[in-house]
Amino acid sequence: MILNADRTKLQQLFSIPVIVAALGYFVDIYDLLLFGIVRIPSLKDLGLSEQEVSTVGASILNWQMTGLLLGGILWGVLGDKKGRLSVLFGSILTYSLANIACGFVQNPEMYKVIRFVAGIGLAGELGAGITLVSESLPKQLRAIGTSLVAGIGLLGAVFAYFTVEIFAWRTAYFIGGGMGIALLLLRIGVFESGAFAAIKEQKHIRKGNFFSLFTNRDRLIRYLKCIGMGLPTWFVIGILATFSNEFGKALNITEPVKPGLSIMWCYIGLSAGDLGSGFLSHWLQSRKKAVLYLMLFTLVCSVVYLFGGIEKAKVFYGLTMLLGIGIGYWAMFVTIGAEQFGTNLRATAATTIPNMVRGTVVLMTTLFGYFKNTFSVTESGALVGAVCFVIGLYCTLTMAETHDKDLDFLEK
Repeated sequence: MILNADRTKLQQLFSIPVIVAALGYFVDIYDLLLFGIVRIPSLKDLGLSEQEVSTVGASILNWQMTGLLLGGILWGVLGDKKGRLSVLFGSILTYSLANIACGFVQNPEMYKVIRFVAGIGLAGELGAGITLVSESLPKQLRAIGTSLVAGIGLLGAVFAYFTVEIFAWRTAYFIGGGMGIALLLLRIGVFESGAFAAIKEQKHIRKGNFFSLFTNRDRLIRYLKCIGMGLPTWFVIGILATFSNEFGKALNITEPVKPGLSIMWCYIGLSAGDLGSGFLSHWLQSRKKAVLYLMLFTLVCSVVYLFGGIEKAKVFYGLTMLLGIGIGYWAMFVTIGAEQFGTNLRATAATTIPNMVRGTVVLMTTLFGYFKNTFSVTESGALVGAVCFVIGLYCTLTMAETHDKDLDFLEK
């Protein structure tokens, strides 16, 4: 009977919704991080100078992140009104076509517009996938299941790096778009979540009302704390990894630091961290403790990164991987967001929360650029990081525990 129980758990963990969500997130991460990896070579190929590459690259990244912010609201509302599967299909079609279009871009202005559209499409994948998996698995397996989705999916960043190393940047965009179109065929056999199906036809239940997150004090506090918890993750990705070439110069590392390589090592660590965080939460019987311990580890690594006097590129990349492990609570934080809210608002919350965090990169990069007018690159990074970690730690410590929480409830 024990063997049968273990076999049943494995079948649930590697069910079609989990596998398809993991593969979908793999493609999503590939396309999301691709611009960060090809930022320098693609903009130089378009004729920009080194100074222009820095400023225009940051601008394009902000356009993409703004698209993620708006797309999160769009897909989140649709996920609660029309279903989790409709978002998975719609979002992947949008970002796949946008990434194919990136392969034909001829100027920075068009690049901005297309990355904005791609951002809108990329916004729906993670939240809808995590919501679908959370509602499909028994509560004892939710943390492990969502960690598997993120752990496997985040390897898309590694695949993106090696794709760019082998192929030209335009071809890398075509490959990403092609993988997305191919993935649509796998999604045909995926069924809608039972929790959503149970309320789909109940017209009296208000579903996907984004503004209801702001009209109730308790809901608003829950929502803001979920967002605040995720800030350190994108400080690491959006500042420390993306602008690692600038930090490398500031630290006087003789070998040029490649942002694409930093992002790859960061996501290798992030994949390992996400796989481990689910088991850590399961072992601790607590979401909060797992997130807190990983966030504190990230804080220590960030201080070493900025002020540890690193002299060699290999050590720098190794520390970037450790930072990735530290922010491996990414899937856990999205799962917490899904668990905090009722079925009629769950997709809206779970989809908008990670994209609100991604959208804050616009504020982080703007603040980072502003501080650089007065402070050094490392000091500027430290100031931005201080804000992110203070907010992140406060939100984590004051967040309600959701381990083993029953998800069969509604928001009123």
